Amino acid sequence: MAKLIHVIEDDDDIRFILEYILLEANYNVMLFPTASAFEAAIIADKPDLIILDVMLPDGNGIEICRRLKINPETFHIPVLIMSAHAAQHAILEEACADDFISKPFDLDHFIDRVNQILKPVEDKGH
Repeated sequence: MAKLIHVIEDDDDIRFILEYILLEANYNVMLFPTASAFEAAIIADKPDLIILDVMLPDGNGIEICRRLKINPETFHIPVLIMSAHAAQHAILEEACADDFISKPFDLDHFIDRVNQILKPVEDKGH
C-alpha cells in the first residue's frame, strides 16, 4: 500500500510541483494550502509523512509541528519542514521536526529526502 503524505504549502506552484513528483514516486498525496485545512484532516487521515512549510497565511509551521509532536495521536508522524530561511539547525530544534529542506531545492534531492525519511517506517512494518 502506498504511503500517504500530507503537503502543507500555501504557494500554488510549489504545492502542485510537490504533488507531481510525489505521485510519480508512487506516494499518495493530500494537499493543503492552509494550516486550518490541514489541522481539520490530520487525525482522520493519519499520514505517513507531513511536509510542512514554515510560513503559512494562517499559521506558523514551527508551532504546528510542535503541536503535532506533543499530541499522542500524531507525535510519531515524521515531519519534513520546508523554509526559504537557511537557519536549518535553529528551525529543526525549535519545531522538533524530523528533517529540514531549504527552498529552493533540487527535486531529486527532495524526493531522496522523502524516501530516506519513510524508509525506517517501512522497515518497521508500517
